[in-house]
Amino acid sequence: MTSLIDPEIESAAERSERALDAYSRTVIAVAERLTPSVASVRVSRRTRRGVAAGAGSAVVIAPDGYLLTSAHVVERARGGTVAFGDGREVRFSIVGSDPLSDLAVLRADGGELVSAELGEAGELRVGQLVVAIGNPNGFGGSVTTGVVSGLGRSLPVGPGRGPQRLVENVIQTDAALNPGNSGGALADGNGCVVGINTAVAGVGLGLAVPINDATREIVSALIRDGRVDRAQVGIAAGPAPLPPLVAKRLGRDRGIAVLGVVDGGPADRAGIHTGDVLVELDGRPLADATDLQRMMVAERIGRPLRASVLRAGELSERTIVPTPLRVD
Repeated sequence: MTSLIDPEIESAAERSERALDAYSRTVIAVAERLTPSVASVRVSRRTRRGVAAGAGSAVVIAPDGYLLTSAHVVERARGGTVAFGDGREVRFSIVGSDPLSDLAVLRADGGELVSAELGEAGELRVGQLVVAIGNPNGFGGSVTTGVVSGLGRSLPVGPGRGPQRLVENVIQTDAALNPGNSGGALADGNGCVVGINTAVAGVGLGLAVPINDATREIVSALIRDGRVDRAQVGIAAGPAPLPPLVAKRLGRDRGIAVLGVVDGGPADRAGIHTGDVLVELDGRPLADATDLQRMMVAERIGRPLRASVLRAGELSERTIVPTPLRVD
């Protein structure tokens, strides 16, 4: 079949474009769209041994200077610098940091930044193309690709000696992530940021905090208040099977076991003991610790909550008044 393209007329650029496959065109389009919105982060933090340098990545979320990154990237730092692909390097301050979601918001000096478009992680599907952009090992603007390997993962986060929390619906990807990628963008094929890269769990196993309604609320709180308020009831909890008769009565077979009670905390004051099983709180069934975690929002601080407690095979009612969760 005779080619309709005259090789004497077709330019080198046209030949190159024709040679690209759909996959390459998609990745190139995402990289060109998003790279100007991803910065390299450099910080200095105080340690027991003196001052140590740290690095990571951040994503511009507003043109007037707000950036989103991982909380652990700026842990124990007061500020630092962000550098962009066009050569600009400016100082930033930390607006707010939330170790229990591993998210932090920065404010860069000067403004006039190129903002990324935030997507919706809830629309991702396993096997879908994703593109990671960040600053691995100091190489700014690095682009790697992969697929969504898994959805609905949980990631334990929190300060080393403080309270821990599970970040839910974490995105698992096989896009190559390395030290310095933390805080960078995980984008879909349209160039929308669907996750903030946060951890390397193994070879070909990267994790990203999802961009969803919960994340947006956290970012808004960090910009508005510099912190995220959460409630707590003062227990350590784990899953527990319910006795058959209780399970039949309640129509479910699991509750959460009280593994420990904080002295003087809300549960202690309500008469909750280690070994009790919580089956319901504020009218909502409790099947595992994440059910309780989801309920510990700021709106429940100081509000009496009715708890259904199983002890020695008998159900009883207690009233728990949550207090603010402190993260040092």
